[in-house]
Amino acid sequence: MYKILIADDHPLFREAIHNVISDGFPGSEVMETEDLDSALAMTQGHEDLDLILLDLNMPGMHGLNGLINLRNEAPTIPVVIVSAEQDKQVVLQAITYGAVGFITKSSPRKQMTDAIQQILNGNVYLPPDIIRSQKPGHRSTPRDAPQLQPEMLEALTRKQLQVLERMTKGDSNKQIAFTLTIAETTVKAHVSAILRKLNVHNRVQAILSAGDIDFAAYLRR
Repeated sequence: MYKILIADDHPLFREAIHNVISDGFPGSEVMETEDLDSALAMTQGHEDLDLILLDLNMPGMHGLNGLINLRNEAPTIPVVIVSAEQDKQVVLQAITYGAVGFITKSSPRKQMTDAIQQILNGNVYLPPDIIRSQKPGHRSTPRDAPQLQPEMLEALTRKQLQVLERMTKGDSNKQIAFTLTIAETTVKAHVSAILRKLNVHNRVQAILSAGDIDFAAYLRR
């Protein structure tokens, strides 16, 4: 079914993730490694990997530098960070540097399975609890994220604002469609319009640039 590499230096956690994949994605081939060097070597020998689950703090990683190295060496293989890290800035920067998702190690088993499925479906997964959390007065948007001008947001329709708000919470198109009771194809059309109106190239840029927006204020107009 899928071919997945778990790169983590904690044997018990590798076993736990292995079990999540075996139960949630029967028939998948799972490989394991415990440091960045061996992870890089395995990507060179297995270019058909569907996903790499990467620990942020294992040997050789040096924080997000390890993610950057892995993305440079294996740009076609999706990488999701699986970490105990709970800092919103780190989560957003990991996405900025090329990760397709960020799963916290404290996630419940079902949430972890759903997150992996969402990523395998081609979506970006962001942990909702972390994305929602923000200290008053603290700007969490990374410096290199696109900056939105007020007129850009004012160009969005009410429904597009609602879709963008759900995107910033880490919802997939399917989840947005369910929440807003619209068709998934309609959500995709709204997302395309949002990217165009905000002058961003992809979903991740839209999420990053909209991280600090007070949607309630715009939706009250």
